[in-house]
Amino acid sequence: MSAESAAFTPITLGPLTLRNRFIKSATNEAMSRKGRPTRAMVKHHRDLAAGGVGMTTVAYMAVAKVGRTLPDQIWMRRDILPDLRALTEAVHAEGGAIAAQITHGGSFVTGIKVWRRTVSSSSGFNPAGVLKGNFLQRAMNERDMARIIEEFVDAVKLAREAGFDAVELHMGHGYLLNQFISPLSNKRKDEYGGSAENRARFPARVLAAVKEAVGKDMAILAKINVADGVRRGADVEDAIVTARILQEAGADMLVLSGGRNVESTFFMFGSNMNLDEFTKVLKNDRLSLAALKMSAKHAPKVTFRELYFLERSRRIRAAVDIPLAYLGGAKSLANVDRLMEEGFDCIAMARALVHEPALINKFKSGELTESGCDSCNGCVAYIYHPGGLWCVHRPPNDPVLNTIPAAQVG
Repeated sequence: MSAESAAFTPITLGPLTLRNRFIKSATNEAMSRKGRPTRAMVKHHRDLAAGGVGMTTVAYMAVAKVGRTLPDQIWMRRDILPDLRALTEAVHAEGGAIAAQITHGGSFVTGIKVWRRTVSSSSGFNPAGVLKGNFLQRAMNERDMARIIEEFVDAVKLAREAGFDAVELHMGHGYLLNQFISPLSNKRKDEYGGSAENRARFPARVLAAVKEAVGKDMAILAKINVADGVRRGADVEDAIVTARILQEAGADMLVLSGGRNVESTFFMFGSNMNLDEFTKVLKNDRLSLAALKMSAKHAPKVTFRELYFLERSRRIRAAVDIPLAYLGGAKSLANVDRLMEEGFDCIAMARALVHEPALINKFKSGELTESGCDSCNGCVAYIYHPGGLWCVHRPPNDPVLNTIPAAQVG
């Protein structure tokens, strides 16, 4: 592969043109405090843009305070606009584009006590909320749906005002929109439950409303699961239905991921969690660590292999006409070329870029042909660390930067 490869050519997504096909996928940075981006987050995304990515994605920006999963996550409101602008301006100064991953946790609230029942597609026991006492969830009604659609629209309008080039609606991994799509969560008997078409109805309504509100100014992406990765969960046939419905609703590109945070992290990452690093980071949170170890004990042993979602993603590629971003273990130039040849439009990477933010420039120059990331998953534990997301094979982050609001002067 050379700098003339298709991966280094521009691509247009709705009103947005990216300088190349490489996207830093949304990965919980743990670089916000009290719902406000920090200077650590600015540095993180600036480094990725300077390192050559076409677009970097800011993870988990909740549409409302009650939509967070963890207490420090960004939630969209006007008083953080200067911090959001500091973030987007830093990326633009390096020639990159920046996307806001917009979402709502629904019943997936693991780090915050919600004083009423968490909302979801269906009522009942909420296993994701047990550690914080969120034992029960309630099924959303039409009034809830209208309110949350409005919250999504307001959030993406604020993202537009802050200078973001794209929004990615998170419809995977067990968050609220995925709680409608996945039969693991959705037990409804009305027009929003049952068939795969019905289960995708509310997420498609959200996307269509967002498209109508900002689609002339921003690229509208959605992250979906190629499968949930566990028995009785959504499979690739469900994903094909979802992809077709989101194409019809106006998505400019789909980002193909997989797995659920509670049931199948091993599927999401293509390998098992790094319990040694989690033990270091969560040594003072024994309850969370015990829950994690219990979950890991029941997970199948999975050995990492590159392109672990390719077979399922290939089937979705054959079923829809809109741009698709492949996500899932692309770490070598040879496999990037392979994905381009198979018709994928962009390559989304996470761990490889956490390991080496300048990876794309090094690919382009020929300095590297493979990522040095060993897929150890040690970085995942650091979403619970004061310093934020960090590759354990690199020098540690400066935790002081993660205490300073992004727009603070001096």
